[in-house]
Amino acid sequence: MNSIKKFISYYNPYKFLFFSDMFCSLILSGIDLLFPLVVRYLLNDVYTMPDRSKIIHYVLLVGSILLVLYIVRYFCQYFITSWGHIMGAKMEADMRKDIFDHLQKLSFSYYDEHNTGKLMSRIVTDLFDISELAHHGPEDVFISIVKITGSFIILLSINAKLTLILLFFTFAMLVFSYSYNIKMRNVFKKNREKIANVNAQIQDSLSGIRVVKSFANEDIESSKFKKGNEEFLETKEDSYFIMGKFFSGNSFFQGILYLSVILLGGIFISLGTLKTSDLVIYILYINIFLNPIEKLINFTEQFQRGITGFERFLEIINTKPDIEDKENTVELTNPKGDIEFKNVSFSYNDKHTVLNNLNIKIPSGKTIALVGPSGGGKTTFCSLIPRFYEINEGSLTIDNTDIRDIRLKSLRNSIGIVQQDVYMFAGTVKENIAYGKPDASDEEIFEAAKKANIHDFIMSLSDGYDTYVGERGVKLSGGQKQRLSIARVFLKNPPILILDEATSALDNESEKFIQNSLEELSKNRTTLVIAHRLSTIRNADEIIVLTDEGVKEKGTHEELIDMDGVYAYLYNMQFEDIPQNEI
Repeated sequence: MNSIKKFISYYNPYKFLFFSDMFCSLILSGIDLLFPLVVRYLLNDVYTMPDRSKIIHYVLLVGSILLVLYIVRYFCQYFITSWGHIMGAKMEADMRKDIFDHLQKLSFSYYDEHNTGKLMSRIVTDLFDISELAHHGPEDVFISIVKITGSFIILLSINAKLTLILLFFTFAMLVFSYSYNIKMRNVFKKNREKIANVNAQIQDSLSGIRVVKSFANEDIESSKFKKGNEEFLETKEDSYFIMGKFFSGNSFFQGILYLSVILLGGIFISLGTLKTSDLVIYILYINIFLNPIEKLINFTEQFQRGITGFERFLEIINTKPDIEDKENTVELTNPKGDIEFKNVSFSYNDKHTVLNNLNIKIPSGKTIALVGPSGGGKTTFCSLIPRFYEINEGSLTIDNTDIRDIRLKSLRNSIGIVQQDVYMFAGTVKENIAYGKPDASDEEIFEAAKKANIHDFIMSLSDGYDTYVGERGVKLSGGQKQRLSIARVFLKNPPILILDEATSALDNESEKFIQNSLEELSKNRTTLVIAHRLSTIRNADEIIVLTDEGVKEKGTHEELIDMDGVYAYLYNMQFEDIPQNEI
């Protein structure tokens, strides 16, 4: 019931369209119900007139009235088909916007647990069926109820006994439909899950197509897809077996209804309690009576598709973001960039502790480098500052304000990040750089590119800054993508910088240019640098060595070398084959 209430709430912005659609449905149903009555009037009262001229007069009059009614019916049907579908499409768009906006609010931890392909299935496939239900559902139910009620009353007026007998068979048909309705709901839910798995497999395989081909593993991917595809086919087969029994059973009941009318009608005619002409009209009304029942039966399939899709939609909508603004949060205005970790502990899903009771103070304007073996928590450390993940214990402050008391948008606008895994959006070079500041002028974009040592390369492209980079920047090399991502941060110009392996994909020559640019950008800013290439952090104000045991060492490059500990070991291992005067 909660799902249905939530579903109905999406009609609120379109009440006028909805009630107009229902009004047109009422008019359409009324005209359909009227036609057999007109035929009955012609058979019993007009065609039996002795004066033939009067017959022509009344036929023309009735024909004119019917023509007007069918013109009205045309416009009603047009409105239902066009604007009714538009209303459904608008609701679908609203739901798609809601689910997309909600997905934007969910933290990294949610995406760590959920497959992108399955989420895509919920946004696209599920919502299409919901749209069809939003339009056809209320309209079909309303038309069916009007026609069933109207025809039932008229049938009672023609012959009550025959109608009550038909009511018994109709009730049996509804009981049969309800029992299969439950079975269909379960199998449609399985269909949703299986097609989501297929979509996830397609997304995963196509995203990694270059890896697939480099290992010549097309057969393996085809085998994985075949498995998921066959599982989906099995559930589809189950659903069609159930649907086959469902529809054939209802067709059988409809046949019984017609058979009952013919047999019982003949008996009533022989007893003189039913006119032959009334039996003809009765049969016409049986058709009107059965048509909405069949429509209701078809609606049950549509309803199950739509409502199971909507329940899957609600699973995401009802997922509460684990990181969001609380009440009375403040804007981070003119931040200096003092960062402090106070007894901070963090673990992923409360399972594996990555950081434990961490205490680190980072003064504003300083460049702090984080080094250590993989798995020591360096990237996690930096991910906690913009609240990509929520700390489990302790507090993390910027300028003595707990980051949980700072509005998220304000916090993240004050932090610039160049990540190790560079992501390029499908668009132009200019659009990708401007992502750092969407309202930036061309001059600002050009200047940021120059600082990132990428301007000359961009100008050498066929369309310059308007060159399309391809999906995930496939037309660019790793180093070029890295420099574009650095240009984004230059453009954003934040007071706090996080450089996660910012020069890892660059060749030595480009690295020197970028290193100079990054050092210039780091002036008077709080900068955190994660680096495996230790030559890039020798000038850092402080180097923190993080291991799975926490902070192992702290100090300048020279101090850590003199300690002859973890840092010295990593440094010497990296440069043991290089003469010291070249380091």
